Amino acid sequence: MVHVLSSRILLRPTDPERSRAFYGGTLGLAVAREFGTGPERGTVYFLGGGFLEISGRAEEPSSPGLRLWLQVDDVAAAHAELGAAGAEVLRPPLREPWGLEEMWIAAPDGVRICVVEVPADHPMRYRPGL
Repeated sequence: MVHVLSSRILLRPTDPERSRAFYGGTLGLAVAREFGTGPERGTVYFLGGGFLEISGRAEEPSSPGLRLWLQVDDVAAAHAELGAAGAEVLRPPLREPWGLEEMWIAAPDGVRICVVEVPADHPMRYRPGL
């Protein structure tokens, strides 16, 4: 097996400044590092256990099937914060049949982001007998 030390999602946006404004401003991701100069410089954001890099420029948006899954402590609070920040909420928080609280927002270039809260009683958190 490959020994993975770190992971990073690489996005090549059609409009790098718009994407940086969204991920760093609207979504509020913290910057891990920046590199290069000019409008196509790279910005790497902390993304929980991994990273999201916005760098370069694409002629066309990324794959239309690209989705990000971001776990938060409180999806209702995230909904309020993101709405106030101007994020396009595609679907407000809803408890799914599988027990997770999920909402969806739109990001530049057609990227869809699922913002998820794992309830305290969900099997992802709770294991009987431990």
